[in-house]
Amino acid sequence: MSGIRRYFPSGDEYVTEDALKNLRNYRYRAVDKSFLTKYLYRHYWEWAVTLFPLWMAPNLITLTGLSFEVFDVLLVLLIMPDLEGPGPWWIYFAFGIGMWLYSTFDNVDGKQARRTGTSSPLGELFDHGCDALNCTIAGIVEASAFACGISWQTVTIVFFTTMTFFFSTWEEYHTGVLYLGYVNGPTEILTLAVLACFASGIWGPAIWHVPASQGLPIIGALFPVSWEVTDALLMLTGMAMIFGHCAVCCWNVYAACKEQNRSFFATLPQLVQYAVFATSCYVWLDNSTTIFANNHLVLFMVTAGIAFGRIVSKIILAHLTESQFPSYTVQMVPLAVGAIVARLGLFTPATELLFLIVSFLFVTIAYLHWALVVIERFCEFLGINCLTIAPRKLREKAK
Repeated sequence: MSGIRRYFPSGDEYVTEDALKNLRNYRYRAVDKSFLTKYLYRHYWEWAVTLFPLWMAPNLITLTGLSFEVFDVLLVLLIMPDLEGPGPWWIYFAFGIGMWLYSTFDNVDGKQARRTGTSSPLGELFDHGCDALNCTIAGIVEASAFACGISWQTVTIVFFTTMTFFFSTWEEYHTGVLYLGYVNGPTEILTLAVLACFASGIWGPAIWHVPASQGLPIIGALFPVSWEVTDALLMLTGMAMIFGHCAVCCWNVYAACKEQNRSFFATLPQLVQYAVFATSCYVWLDNSTTIFANNHLVLFMVTAGIAFGRIVSKIILAHLTESQFPSYTVQMVPLAVGAIVARLGLFTPATELLFLIVSFLFVTIAYLHWALVVIERFCEFLGINCLTIAPRKLREKAK
């Protein structure tokens, strides 16, 4: 075992002892302006948490919620691997129910932590880490519900989910607050996504592929004649993402920097990391010999999604431990190399698929090692368990 371990970074390289000491300063801060949350979902979540036994750890609730979305992806691969279908009516309801359960469990885990007295910085890292992975998973499921197929539309949906999450994580790092606006992704957009899945189950996914002028009353005439409903919805979503989310994140970071007498412009290079990630994905896909042609898009998106999960989880870790903003992760290397080789035209379909499989294995193993080591160090330092509730004496001793 020692021979294998020398190929991996040590735990201190992932998170130092000095960084762990800063966990003592942890305080979760969040602002949710959503009217849906205030007047409807908050009461639903307060009721839902009572259904969970007191012995169930909050992180176990989070992981269980993510498993619903993973199950939906497995359904996609088994029943409609082309992401287009159409599939049986019930699969679209399964998509919507899976998203809804994930959202419920994701919002209940924090309430369970307060209910059991087990709130900790590990809970935030675990919760947001699962959210980061779910960006790609949920994007694949939603693209299937819209019957986007193996196309750039599917890529765009996943790009939207990852970009919004990256900006939110970047914002929280600088402001110390998780800010959810009056219309936000985890609440209103997810609700619409669930309803869209149910609509596909009732009327069939073909409803999203009629001309926009026919399928979107009033505003449909504003779009080009050749556009379908999905094209119009993606454009509207993109505009909302840029002006209603990313711009707000930038403004909040600017305000925080001004209050702390720091340079806002010094924070902007931190966005380059995501730009490199997105550009690498685009260049590789645009020059691919096999990903679109031979239906390997899901494998590519999952590979990129795991790399993305590591990118933002490192930012969350830096936020919790009051460490320097991370600007690089080794899991971006396969994406960048794949983009360069594809652009140079050096791949054959067979070699590209082999490289993609090796890249998937690399990012998965690297991610799991990082996650397990960091979780273990958090648990040891805080005197807690990850998926079970530690005895109170152990937690008090750690304090």
